[in-house]
Amino acid sequence: MIQQIDYFVIAPPLVLALTAALVLLLDAFLPSRPLLSGLLTLAGVVIAAGFVVAQALGTGSRSTFCVPRNLGGTAMTCSFVADGFTLVFAGLVLVAAVVVVLMSMTELARGGIPVGEWYFLLLCTLVGAVSLPASRDLIMLVVALELVSLPVFALTALKRYDGRSSEAAVKLFVVSVVSTAIMLFGVSLLYGIAGTVYLSRLSGVFGGQVAAPGAPEAMSEGLPAVVTVGVVLVVAGFAFKIAAVPFHAWAADVYQGAPIPVAALLSVISKASGFAGLILVLVAALGGQADTWAPIVGILAALTMTVGNLLAMRQRSAVRLLAWSSVAQSGYILAPLAVTGESAVRSSIAYLVIYAAMNLGAFTVVMLVSRTELDDYRGLVFRRPAAGLALAFCLICLAGLPPGLAGLFAKVFVFREIVAGGAGWLALVMAVNTVIGLYYYAVWTARLFAPGERAPLRAPATAWYAMGVAVVAAVLFSFAPQLVLDVSSLS
Repeated sequence: MIQQIDYFVIAPPLVLALTAALVLLLDAFLPSRPLLSGLLTLAGVVIAAGFVVAQALGTGSRSTFCVPRNLGGTAMTCSFVADGFTLVFAGLVLVAAVVVVLMSMTELARGGIPVGEWYFLLLCTLVGAVSLPASRDLIMLVVALELVSLPVFALTALKRYDGRSSEAAVKLFVVSVVSTAIMLFGVSLLYGIAGTVYLSRLSGVFGGQVAAPGAPEAMSEGLPAVVTVGVVLVVAGFAFKIAAVPFHAWAADVYQGAPIPVAALLSVISKASGFAGLILVLVAALGGQADTWAPIVGILAALTMTVGNLLAMRQRSAVRLLAWSSVAQSGYILAPLAVTGESAVRSSIAYLVIYAAMNLGAFTVVMLVSRTELDDYRGLVFRRPAAGLALAFCLICLAGLPPGLAGLFAKVFVFREIVAGGAGWLALVMAVNTVIGLYYYAVWTARLFAPGERAPLRAPATAWYAMGVAVVAAVLFSFAPQLVLDVSSLS
């Protein structure tokens, strides 16, 4: 059967892939023009974002790579779907990518890293991150997730002759390989029972609406115990990707050893991809098994936010603190999924969007300062008021305190959903963890205003542009949280 390809639907990842090829060619023929490669990469990201906006302004969802549900039938099942969910995550990834590309231009200006390879690998990661939320079958989902993960190993190790970068790359590689193996094992079990890889068909089988191949009738009376094993393994595989407890130990070492733009990529783009895949599998494919996975997700959320916050309290390194803070934030994003429902998914997405702006803002200032210890940030407000106040605002947002109302609204969205879903115990755990998080965010913020070194701070203009984009988004979300709710409602 010949399938028709809707190129408008696949335009965002296609533009990014073509840009990656052009970057390699440019680096081969004009290796002395690193700035040109960066501008080409930035242009590719902006054009891909333009296609996402064009799709959002269109009517309804569009799909491609489709096959008939039944032989000779007209109803189709598709592998690539550009609906509201896809567009929200694609937009988040591409806006975050603009900040990461600007940070990359700052990092590469220092030398020591091959420019062409860096931008090529970064664009490959973005192709996977944009394709993943559009994936509607298990094979494409796994391939897109690996396309997000594999280039990051090399990006982490591209800082040559740096032992910490090499160590971080090896740890990330080992963890990712293990998580992929676990997830593939779970996927194989689900496919073996349902006899299909399409998420919509999996939903029908595991929801009891249709019969699995070889079964005399729909399995409404009960599924084999192996389905529970498959669900647990798939959740565990994605838990590695989002650094959820107990699969979180790699985060701090990898964030600290990787270049700052890669750490920012892992904390936002890679995490967003992991959550997109997790939501698709749990809600779109395994919604009928919510009684099995919802308690697991609730426990993971509670452990993740607690362990992340407790370990962040002990850190004296800025990047390690942000790493453990990112782990704790994963717990907050996971929490609404424990009560299931469309509104729960919207709450998780809204929190993820706000978190992306806050966290990217903090990472851009860390790149500007180029210091590792928290004590090095003493007096930053007096040395460089713009950078100091931007970091203070982002930290206050992450803590959920005024005037950083974006973080407060994000926590209110999640807390309200958890309480409405009847998970009172999880709401209590979240409330306690929010108080714990106040401590280390407040300690770092206080250092910014404490007397300290008054030496001037100099950095390339691209670093300031990156900081500006992230901080403006955080300020916008603080004063207009309805924008986030409107965007997340598209999903």
